[in-house]
Parts: sequence; structure tokens; C-alpha cells
Amino acid sequence: MPGPIDSPGSSPSVESNAALLAIVLPRPAAAVAIAAAWDNAEAVTVLDPAAPPAMRARLLDLLRPTHLLDEGGRRDLPGGVPVAGGTAAVVTTSGTTATPKGVELTFTGLEAMGAGFAAAFGTPAADRWLVCLPLHHVAGLAILARARISGVGLVVHPGFEIDAVASSPFTERTTLVSLVPTMVHRLLTAGAPIHAFRRIVTGGAPLPPAVRARATSTGAVVVDAYGLSETWGGILLDGLPIAGAAVTLGDDDEVLLRGPMIMRAYRLRPDETTAAFTPDGWLRTGDVGVQDPGGSVRIVDRSKDLVISGGVNVSPRAVEDALADHPEIDDVAVVGAPDEEWGERVVAYVVPRDPRAPVTLADVRAFGRDNLGATHLPRELVLVDTIPRTDGGKILRRELRPPR
Repeated sequence: MPGPIDSPGSSPSVESNAALLAIVLPRPAAAVAIAAAWDNAEAVTVLDPAAPPAMRARLLDLLRPTHLLDEGGRRDLPGGVPVAGGTAAVVTTSGTTATPKGVELTFTGLEAMGAGFAAAFGTPAADRWLVCLPLHHVAGLAILARARISGVGLVVHPGFEIDAVASSPFTERTTLVSLVPTMVHRLLTAGAPIHAFRRIVTGGAPLPPAVRARATSTGAVVVDAYGLSETWGGILLDGLPIAGAAVTLGDDDEVLLRGPMIMRAYRLRPDETTAAFTPDGWLRTGDVGVQDPGGSVRIVDRSKDLVISGGVNVSPRAVEDALADHPEIDDVAVVGAPDEEWGERVVAYVVPRDPRAPVTLADVRAFGRDNLGATHLPRELVLVDTIPRTDGGKILRRELRPPR
């Protein structure tokens, strides 16, 4: 098990332009590389080392980093485009379309997010964060940022392993951990002593009330965080904004956010950056919420089609595009269905080319593995005669989604 990583504290000074370093390494080594890059005022974009090579190549082409660091060492990348000074990270997010976007997050935002969590949780000298989330998602990367700003210790696991997480408070003296609902469910099912952590932060998907009740019944202190890649991760804790952030409801009760932790821009996409904000500077989330008199916001629905499974954003269109070439599939639509373990599971509605010998779930998952990450692969297959669509050809997902 890797040892703790020291947190160097405040962020470095920056120049007018900076390198963008793509990091493709296992988590413990990636965490060390991220800290070193931040010390040198470089921005990082972390890619999943387990992703299919074709997917990684597409992301490199999209993000155009200036350098690449993998197990072969560091090298320049031809055609790389530097980032503006003060950029700390570029995080990829699929949003609701098949084409991912690069979210430019700043050192100022890193400091604000870290300070907001420190104000909410306090910073006892003995605190130590456990990282068992992927660093190529903002939820994992943000833990490194929080530890950096608060000056507490950090332990990075190679992945999520129930026994390792359960024993960490005792063997590694970790006190804080971020988990997605799937992980909380698995730890509870295994009887893990999660109450040994001082705080458990959940995010990535709504924590089912029944799972939260089970966790709190063990004595665990659970904080439900809501945020986006565009907000440096958690910006609302149990519905209330962290210090320096603000939340309001806009038209049709869309949740709008503001604060220094909000993204600078979508990388190399000025038009989409402009569209992401209201005219007076609030970030549009695409989520619908309700706000109580005390200011706490509860997310009740999404106006986007994004499926969040195991804390990972899944683009239905990306899955549909990957499966549409299957020789035994005539048409396909993908939606999310409620799932106690995963938050949502990916469901593929398929019109088989030959109804007498329809494709199976195993066939679909095997076919998709070349171009899709594991979380994007369907966990349920429903055979149908037709996919409901508008006259313009758009899928009517609301007619496929099961009741919530």
C-alpha cells in the first residue's frame, strides 16, 4: 500500500502561459506527478490509463496538451496548445453529448474550493485524506487540491478495494474519504467500519436516502456533496454552498452557481463557454432543484440526458454510437434506471435485426468494450419492437425511462 503524500500547501505563482501536461499513470504515481506539476505552475489533464487506446488518442487530439507523461517518461507533443496562466487542470467531461469537453479549472478555484472544505470540516493536524477515486475525474483530483490547500496528509490507493478502504483508518490513519454511492453501498454490505472516518463525502450521483440512513445508523458522519466538473467538484455540501460560493434558481428552477471555483472556460470552445453562463455570470448546471427557506438546495431532476452510474458521467449518445454498428442491432437507445448500488444503471433498449435470434446483454457488452469504458457498458438490455422518436428523429427518452 502506498504511503502518505505530503501536501505542499499554497499554489505556486503563474506566468502568462503555462504547459498542459497530460498524465497517464497509475493513481499513486499520477498523484505525485500532479503535485510536482502544480509546484511548477503547470496545468494537468489526467487520462485513464485503463481506457482503450483509441479513446485516449481522441482525448489527446481534443485537449491538445503540450506534454505527455506516462510510464515511458515525459515528452513534448507536437501541436500542443499552452493554457492561460493560472490554469491548474483541464478535466474532461462528456456532458450530454458524445463529444467530451475540456473544463479549464484555475489555481484560484483550487484554493477557493480547498478553503471552502476546510471551513466546513475544520483542519485538525491529524487529518489525512484517503483517495480511492479515479484521478481522471474531478472528484478524485479535487481531493488532492483540498489536501494541498488545508495542508493535511494524503494517502492514494491504486483503486477501490473494500478491505483496503475498511482498514485504512486503522493502518494508515486516514480520517476523511470521498466515495460515490456505489462504494458506500458495497462497504455497508461488507460490514466495513466506515464510522471510523471523521467525515465521509459522497458525490457523483445522489445518495439514496436508504443508503444514507444505513450509513448514519452505524455512526458514520456523511456529507452529501453536489458539484460538477465545471465547479472543481463539490460546491454544495448537504445543499448549502461552501464558503465563497453562491447558489440560486433560475428559469424553470435550473440550479445556477457562482464563485471563484467555477471554471474559466471550456478548452478551445469559446462559443460553448459563453453559452454555459447566464448574461450576469451564473453557471448553468442543467439540473433542476428546489430551495428551502434556509437556502438549502435539493436536486430533483436533470434537464440533460446524462446518466450518472457509479459516480461516472455516461453519455447515452456515446453508448448508442458505439453500439449502433453491432451487426445484430437495428436501432438502439440508452437511458438510466434507478439502481440502489450504482445510483443509476445504463440500460440499452435494442431493436434486434433478427427478432428470432436477438442479441444478448453479453454480446452487447463484449462489442462495446473496444470503444467504451467499463462504466459506459450497459448493465441491462431490453428488447423492443421500435424506439420512440420525434418527427425529427430525436429519441424520446422520457418514454423509455422507468418511473423514479
